[in-house]
Amino acid sequence: MSAEYATFGLAPAMRAGGVLANGDYQVHRDFVDFIVDGRPLLFQLSDLDAVSPLASDVPPAIFSEQVRSLLLEAEPPLPDGRYIIYGCPECADLACGAVTAIIEREGQEGEDYIWRDFAWQTDEHADLELNGYHGIGPFRFHGAEYREALAALLDADPPGTRRRVLLIGARVALLAKLAAALRTIGIGADIAHDANGVHADELRAYGAVAFGRAITQQERAAVRSSFEQAGVEVTYVEGLAPIVPLLVAQIEHALDRSPVAQRRLTGLVAADGEAGVEVTSPCRVRLTAYRLDRLYRTHTHEVFDGVLEPGRHRIALDAKAVKGEAFVVARTAGSVLVEAMAR
Repeated sequence: MSAEYATFGLAPAMRAGGVLANGDYQVHRDFVDFIVDGRPLLFQLSDLDAVSPLASDVPPAIFSEQVRSLLLEAEPPLPDGRYIIYGCPECADLACGAVTAIIEREGQEGEDYIWRDFAWQTDEHADLELNGYHGIGPFRFHGAEYREALAALLDADPPGTRRRVLLIGARVALLAKLAAALRTIGIGADIAHDANGVHADELRAYGAVAFGRAITQQERAAVRSSFEQAGVEVTYVEGLAPIVPLLVAQIEHALDRSPVAQRRLTGLVAADGEAGVEVTSPCRVRLTAYRLDRLYRTHTHEVFDGVLEPGRHRIALDAKAVKGEAFVVARTAGSVLVEAMAR
């Protein structure tokens, strides 16, 4: 097979969970994505909502088995030498559809790894003519680079091992609803008034701390001090408003460990009745506006849902949707951004 060499790497990635405007939940998934020639391979597969087999929530033994499978140290899971590259983020069932490819070794002494014949597959056998990803691959990877990247996963902590959030606020009922929503989408959450006296090992379990609006600057500083003394780096979330889906979106963004340069959604501004959105590859973007009226009731509006091409876009917002104290959430399959509407 003739194919130029491509670079191979791995990077943390996220399938963004959340509470959607219609009340449905979308599960949060942390995984390791494949970086081919410096760009996530997932971005070449249209606007696919999927995760790689290297996901954080699979048992360690299965995670290691997936790594060894990609190293060709185990039999392929599908007929015809095919391996699952991306699967359903909700259930990982092949019937929901998966991106598969043949992985084989080639070259002198079988040193190179080849990924070829990418296809969308919903049963045991792939139909390349009907469902093949024509124009993607084949990719030839240097064996040493390929093996080093994958083998490093066997000695590292799985992605997303700090997918817990510490919620600190005064409104217990709101915190309980927020914690329940986070747990529903697969994010652990604990409620506390402060972090005084908490053992460092416990603090290391958290990836983010979310403050309610009633927590004073002095109280926030004390929490930060507790984490600093424990040598734990976390992301701090300043809760914008007592709106559960909005707070979930803020926390999702805080937990995103993917490199900024390898995200699809990279910018959001909200001002003057418009939302400015920046994306790096073609993808579906959903914009949701949340606002509080004078009685502090929440109003939710889906203001945009469509595919955007790479670049910056200005999207007009319904004036009623962003009247008063309002916020905009931009969402793709892999990331979430939140902004308060400038007044």
